Amino acid sequence: MNNQTFTYSSTFGKRLSLQKILSLLFLCTALFISGCSVTKKLPAGESLYVGASIKMQADSAVNKKEIATVKTQLEAFVKPKPNSAILGFPYKVWFYYLFGEPKSESGFKSFFRKRFGEPPVLASKSVIGANAKQIGLLLNNQGYFRSSASGVLTEKNRKATANYTINLHERYIIDTIKFSTKDTSAFGKAFVASQARSLIKKGTPYQFDQISAERERIDNLLKRRGFYYFRPDFIIIKADSSLANHKVNLSFEVKPSTSQVAKKMYFIRDVHVLADYGESAVNDSIKDLESNYKGIKIFDRTGSFRPKIFADAIGFRRGGKYGSAIQDVSLSRLINLNGNFKFVKNTFELVPRSDSALLDVFYFLTPLKAKSVVADLNATTKSNNYTGSNISISWLNKNAFKGAELLKITANAGLEFQVGGASSTLGALNTTRFSIESNLSLPRFTIPFVTINPAKNQALPKTNINIGYEQLKRGGLYNLTSLRTSLTYAWKQNASIEHSVTPLLVNLVKASNFSEDFALEYFRNPILYEEILDNKIIMSTAYTFSYMPQNKASSRHNFSFTGGVEVAGNLASLLAKLGSNNDASVSTVFGVTYPQYARFDADFRYSYRLTQNLRLANRFLVGYGLPYGNSYFLPTVKQYVAGGNNSIRAFPARTIGPGSYLRTGSLLEQTIGGQSGDIKLEFNSELRAKFNQYIHGAIFVDAGNVWMQKDEDIYGADAVFTKDFYKQVAIGTGIGLRFDFSYLVLRFDLATPVRKPYLPENERWVLKDFNLGNPEWRKENLVLNIAIGYPF
Repeated sequence: MNNQTFTYSSTFGKRLSLQKILSLLFLCTALFISGCSVTKKLPAGESLYVGASIKMQADSAVNKKEIATVKTQLEAFVKPKPNSAILGFPYKVWFYYLFGEPKSESGFKSFFRKRFGEPPVLASKSVIGANAKQIGLLLNNQGYFRSSASGVLTEKNRKATANYTINLHERYIIDTIKFSTKDTSAFGKAFVASQARSLIKKGTPYQFDQISAERERIDNLLKRRGFYYFRPDFIIIKADSSLANHKVNLSFEVKPSTSQVAKKMYFIRDVHVLADYGESAVNDSIKDLESNYKGIKIFDRTGSFRPKIFADAIGFRRGGKYGSAIQDVSLSRLINLNGNFKFVKNTFELVPRSDSALLDVFYFLTPLKAKSVVADLNATTKSNNYTGSNISISWLNKNAFKGAELLKITANAGLEFQVGGASSTLGALNTTRFSIESNLSLPRFTIPFVTINPAKNQALPKTNINIGYEQLKRGGLYNLTSLRTSLTYAWKQNASIEHSVTPLLVNLVKASNFSEDFALEYFRNPILYEEILDNKIIMSTAYTFSYMPQNKASSRHNFSFTGGVEVAGNLASLLAKLGSNNDASVSTVFGVTYPQYARFDADFRYSYRLTQNLRLANRFLVGYGLPYGNSYFLPTVKQYVAGGNNSIRAFPARTIGPGSYLRTGSLLEQTIGGQSGDIKLEFNSELRAKFNQYIHGAIFVDAGNVWMQKDEDIYGADAVFTKDFYKQVAIGTGIGLRFDFSYLVLRFDLATPVRKPYLPENERWVLKDFNLGNPEWRKENLVLNIAIGYPF
């Protein structure tokens, strides 16, 4: 949904009157009295727990910063948490007792208590003792050996506070790490070799959680190397803290009681796939009906799937070594096989022989219904006074050719009509739109002589074929027809890196049925030629690279990068040369002009978690277009725009730039055209706060603009990117409210400009003009963005 102007009025008093001061004092007194009344309603002999205090008594070797860090950690660790309070008043407990005990579970009292109230957290001496013991364990697990904690409960007026005293000793540092075993077999060598990528480093503090993670890492590495029956608890860690200077030596060993079964490397005998698995178990009759394809035994009772898809998805082969990485990748491929399977289950069975080192692998697949029809009806309202609706019907087949091919055909029809604005002068500029589009996604490369190794590739590659047709009728002014097709190959290099190559993208755009009003406007302003009248065929090639590292759940940092390059016109130029000797200043192919350009894009995103409920999110966008040959600037459909609910939110969509340009032409020009450029820079930053599970808030700042690559007659010299580009940056700020329902996020962002690049240079900073009480200022400067999902 596009930007809307949001206005409201409000009046603020300049000073508090005596009456208001007395009212405030009365309110505080009422809250105090209410607080006392809360404790009177507690069960007899009980006190309300109101929180904990922690006193640190540390060795002189422990610095103040470390003491403060430990204290903060313990304050978050101590349980239970006291009731919610405002200025010390437990208002939710007051709501809990407000109407007395409910007589039934379905009555108003019960509803009010559950919805707004909160049962009192009662003080308990036994909890204090348990907390002190747990604090001591926590400190010792973090290397503060022989540290301890004690606690007492202090009660006053039926309110209790837990007071803890912490005796903190100097932290121990890891000195040496050793992996040792007397086993000289392949297992012993693999165990010792696992030290090479140890998570534990010399000179780091002792942390029990890190040591536990190290055991899991060793287990995962051994499973990758074929030791299927090995477990983390077969590893014993010996810590020697008797050294001087608070240092500790770690030794990782395999328990002597570990069986030979766990130390054995396993290989695959048979791979079984049940493509239509129900409640029936694997038995001899099913095995007798299995077909064999490239060593994989497949039971497909309905014949719904071609065997090749399972051979591509499953990495195990008869005689191959077991590896947990192959197991994880195979399951991931089957689960994400264009949504064909509801459940995917995997088991391993040891071949029943006394000296067996062989496993049988079973995959149990529960298919989903392949075909479906989806209808969607929506309404929109835009900042350019357009209102309308759109209906779409999609037919989906997840297994179109029995190879998990996803075929989707979508038909759209929509109507937009304009209220106010240009319609008041030119008449209603109604727009009708019809389109039909088909997308075919194949879980493989459709390239001759190109194959994948199912044991190594992280995910099945995809071939995506798209064909679309669209017709737009613009208010009796003109008709626009678009025919497009593309071929894209996409694959994952690993869990973090993804590639996409589009060797061919063709988009043919033709205009027709121009009205007299439109023709007259064209002669007054040639900008409409490039935007509307110029029939063109875009033939391009593109490549996209995505990097999204898999961060640990405990990590505060989150980074991602997406970049791409698109080159257009080279193939069309070759076809034009083969077709005829074209000596005109602008070459054509099939009688239609073709643009030539190179476009480079980069999207950097970084967020940092400040606290559990507070995160700073940032995005930096760079777009650079280089027109050449046939083109003086990028075609309009490929140019960059700024403004709107996913861009610089203090400005309506497509109303910033290029440079310091401000569109002030005729009403028709402002209605049809949009401000765009060949170069884009944009930065967004949000401080996101999580109030509760469903309601989130944000404070944000957006900055950026678009510029032209070369000087031309449409926008003027002030629209060209120069070394002084920073003087033309638009800046906006605002606040946001988001409702997170898991399946969707409903977003409201209220923004106002801070810097307007189209004003005279010494007047561009407009925050000094902030005047919330002025209706005209609010109408011009407050923009409400309503959207689905986060802006980035």
